[in-house]
Amino acid sequence: MRRSARTRPPVVDRLTLLDLEPAAADDLEPGAALEGRLLEDADLSGRDLAGLVLSECSLVSATAHETVLRGSRLLETRLERLNAPVLDLARSTLRDVEVTGSRIGALDVYESSLSSVRFTGCKIDWINLRGAELENVLFEDCAFVEVDLGGARAARVAFEGCRADRLDVAQSRLQDVDLRGLQAEAVDDLSGLRGATLDHGRAVELAELFAAHLGIRIEG
Repeated sequence: MRRSARTRPPVVDRLTLLDLEPAAADDLEPGAALEGRLLEDADLSGRDLAGLVLSECSLVSATAHETVLRGSRLLETRLERLNAPVLDLARSTLRDVEVTGSRIGALDVYESSLSSVRFTGCKIDWINLRGAELENVLFEDCAFVEVDLGGARAARVAFEGCRADRLDVAQSRLQDVDLRGLQAEAVDDLSGLRGATLDHGRAVELAELFAAHLGIRIEG
């Protein structure tokens, strides 16, 4: 089958969460399953909540420093104004998730599955997506120090109005990954950009790095 010559954008529907019942921080336990709940202003710092399942839930203004959510499942769930200097979501499943207006220091989502996920207006120092599977993921108006996609498989991923000090794509496998809206100051392993889309200006900026990568000497 012949592939389209144009980059396919991610398909991420907006969440609609209605009639949510209030929940308390104590309702969240390792392996617990919550559905249709609203959690506001909760402090989850230092909690081990591994294997937690949240379905059609909303967490608003939560603090989650060094909170462990490893192996969790977030389904049709919104995280709004989350404050998390260190957050462990490794080997988790995020499907139909929105993360908005959040400040996260180190976000570990390595070896996780992200499908139909939207990050909007977030500041994230380091997002670790190494070995993750991403499909239909959109980053809007986000600021990063480092985006680590090393070894990740990503399809239909786009950045709009984003910036990062460093982008790592070592050994990544990209398909329809739109980087035109990501102003990255440095890129690690240019060969990992195969399958990505750049705008003309960024391609020109990277021309010397591409040449060096291919062993081409530029003189004169």
